[in-house]
Amino acid sequence: MEWLALILSLPANSATTRTRIWRELKALGAGTLRDGVYLLPTHPELRSALEAIEADVAATGGSAQIVRIVSEGAQQERAHVMLFDRAQAFGELGERISQAGRTLKTESEAAAMRMLRRLQKSFEDICRTDFFPGPAQQRGRKNLDRLQRAITLQFSPDEPTMSEGLIERLDKANFQRKTWATRKRPGIDRLASAWLIRRFIDPASKLVWLSKPADAPALAIGYDFDGAQFTHRGERVTFEVLMASFGFEEDWALTYVGRIVRFLDIGGEAPAEATGMGALFDGLRSLHQNDDELVVAALGAFDGLYQAFKIGEKADG
Repeated sequence: MEWLALILSLPANSATTRTRIWRELKALGAGTLRDGVYLLPTHPELRSALEAIEADVAATGGSAQIVRIVSEGAQQERAHVMLFDRAQAFGELGERISQAGRTLKTESEAAAMRMLRRLQKSFEDICRTDFFPGPAQQRGRKNLDRLQRAITLQFSPDEPTMSEGLIERLDKANFQRKTWATRKRPGIDRLASAWLIRRFIDPASKLVWLSKPADAPALAIGYDFDGAQFTHRGERVTFEVLMASFGFEEDWALTYVGRIVRFLDIGGEAPAEATGMGALFDGLRSLHQNDDELVVAALGAFDGLYQAFKIGEKADG
């Protein structure tokens, strides 16, 4: 296996530079082969980061060079790979997740969600330098998903369960000027679904917030509760089910919004923007106790997010 090695030497009186370089290498996830020799996999983005450090060292009067090395034999390769073992970091995170679960009953919903977001961010940070993912990362993801389910069970016991079945393609012309009903105090999936309904499916819709699903008005279209016309299917959250039902899956920006919504609602793989968006919507829920006011604020937030992704799509294209 081939590696990038940074070999550097710094002047003896450069403690500040030494600390800065060490922090940069730690942030990259570099393994220490020996004093002054740091190892990383041969990823192009890591090469660019090492070149920046190389230039920084040279500018401060030190010397640095990047060389390619190859592990000789399976034993040496295993030793090199072990320099990047993140099992301890995932284990420490697991202890934090367990502690969060033990204190869950004493927390408010907002505090529990902030705690979850911090743990998810820590998990993402470890994954960023987990170049050889294995069982430790899988356990960490499962532990986070378990904590998220516990939070949902405590604060949103009516959250829909996953069900199987094909998603029928529908004509949105048959869903105009309708009443759409979901549970009150909407979380991310219900807010995103309300935005999709208002902006893409039924602009003149009336949104109704239910204390319990049985309170839904006659002829109302239910979403995001068990027994609703639109709710979780397989691994898809309600927002994604609505997208599939009305043929919006070719819209890349909407699909990416869906990935964020799915992660924030049920966990899984985290898009880069997910933690920030989760914090934003937690803040909106805290600011707006009235659900009609909350959804108005959320519509604007989703408008901005969608537009940002559309602009990015055009730039990449």
